[in-house]
Amino acid sequence: MDPRILAREFQLARVPPAFIDDPYPFYAALREHDPVHELDGGGVFLSRYDDVMAVYRNPQALSDKKAEFGPKFGDTPLFEHHTSSLVFNDPPLHTRVRRLMMGALNQRAIVRMEAGVVRLVDDLLDEMAARREVDLIDEFASQIPVEVIGNLLDVPKGEREPLRAWSLAILSALEPAPDAAVLERGNRAVTDFLAYLRGLIADRRQQPGDYETDVLTRLIQGEGNGEKLTEAELLHNCIFMLNAGHETTTNLIGNGTWLLLNQPAEAARLRADPGLVPTAVEEMLRYDGSIQLNNRRLGAPMEIGGRLLPEGTFITIGIGAANRDPAQFPDAERFDVGRKPNRHVAFGQGEHACAGMNVARLEARIAIGRLVARFPALALAGAPERDRRVRFRGFRHLPVRV
Repeated sequence: MDPRILAREFQLARVPPAFIDDPYPFYAALREHDPVHELDGGGVFLSRYDDVMAVYRNPQALSDKKAEFGPKFGDTPLFEHHTSSLVFNDPPLHTRVRRLMMGALNQRAIVRMEAGVVRLVDDLLDEMAARREVDLIDEFASQIPVEVIGNLLDVPKGEREPLRAWSLAILSALEPAPDAAVLERGNRAVTDFLAYLRGLIADRRQQPGDYETDVLTRLIQGEGNGEKLTEAELLHNCIFMLNAGHETTTNLIGNGTWLLLNQPAEAARLRADPGLVPTAVEEMLRYDGSIQLNNRRLGAPMEIGGRLLPEGTFITIGIGAANRDPAQFPDAERFDVGRKPNRHVAFGQGEHACAGMNVARLEARIAIGRLVARFPALALAGAPERDRRVRFRGFRHLPVRV
């Protein structure tokens, strides 16, 4: 289709099936022909890197979603959750929650985690070797973040099984146009998740964990100055941590493996030089990132791309589009495991940069590096099934032969 037509007709609420399979031609058309694209309902979609960065750096580009989520969710558990979590709030709530979380996710904590992640990944690879053919998503990629985040919050191992289904249901409601069934599943998942967490938190109050390593204990006890989260803030930010840490990292590992399966020269390059694994992970984040969209609401007028947008404008940030902008990334459509520099926006920017990005990088670096080294003949064992969502990009199933 003519790129001008792709750009003119683009609407997130009704994307064609081809967009789910490969959104990048649509993003390229928007960057070229309509970089500040009007969406149904009065918002705009940004596709150029410089415009995206300008919004991320603007303190009046707000993350609070009450105005947006009120009409979408109504007075429901989904509304309460998504307007109480770290990612959809501005200071002072954002500042308090982020400070508490980052205290437990500092560099020392990341270093302490590494040996455990290596053991987990090696055990999963042993199971894959014994079975020969596996679903990489169900039996590898999704298992890693559930265990890592479960360990950070010290969720008993026997109680982790429902976490992935709850996460998928809650995050699917963030799609641009969720239907009634998606909303119903999301609201039920929030309700069930809250009920579980109330019991977990009550137990942790009775038997606190290590303040330095147990994120849940840290969130419960607050800071030395006595500042603590309210009960609702505590509950919903535990859900947020489990959801955000699970979904994004699962997709990062799955998408990264898919790229290597389809780029044999780059896969061979990585096997020949394991020192490229960190830059390869950054390129996976740039080239086919787990999260394709972000949002802001303007708290003051802002000029973007030569247009003056009024206060209150809803902005959809095209993360996937910005990360393929040739004005920022030379030869942007090429997957390059050694790309430097690589100033992608997969984790956002500024005060709202992903709080768990270093945990995600650790997991992906170990998972991808050890998978490639262990199974040099890794190949597809059947047709993959892509997740049909717009905001989150990944696979439901990725059958492989080791």
